[in-house]
Amino acid sequence: MKAIFLDRDGVINRDPGFGDYIKSWKEFEFLPGAIDAIKLLNKNGYEIFVISNQAGVARGLFSKESLDEITANMLKEIEAEGGKIRWVSYCIHASNSGCDCRKPNTGQIKKATKGLDIDFKKSYFIGDSRLDVGAGKNIGSKAILLLTGKETSESSKTWEHKPDFIMNNLMEAVKWVLKEEQKS
Repeated sequence: MKAIFLDRDGVINRDPGFGDYIKSWKEFEFLPGAIDAIKLLNKNGYEIFVISNQAGVARGLFSKESLDEITANMLKEIEAEGGKIRWVSYCIHASNSGCDCRKPNTGQIKKATKGLDIDFKKSYFIGDSRLDVGAGKNIGSKAILLLTGKETSESSKTWEHKPDFIMNNLMEAVKWVLKEEQKS
């Protein structure tokens, strides 16, 4: 099974910036081309998993119910446009909780893919932060960093885990992945 792991904020929707969170559906704004990129992956046989840290729940900035409402609406909009996400997983713990589900740890990915035959070496984690790159590398997949505002290609040079590839947005990354697949 071909899999793509996506972070949410800064990949699918506009990131509100460091230290801030999408706290309600009215704050959620899809990034240009994101739904089309998801549909393109679906059309090419990829299963899509959203893996996101949402510590704002633990910090009391928004509720688990608000997060569930955001997710339900996001999935409904993606499906209305013809796209499909197989699984959405969030770590709602504080960054210092020591849990195994907070990226760059791989607990969320393992839970989402349990019982599925996924070749992680042929999979990609696409995200906009060092935590996403770390999660991808820690699970054994390739990692693509998106330059959608949170990080720069320059900052990634100092990280423990380096991205395999750096792209400007999700659609650019998806087109590149599909081109790479044709080569192999």
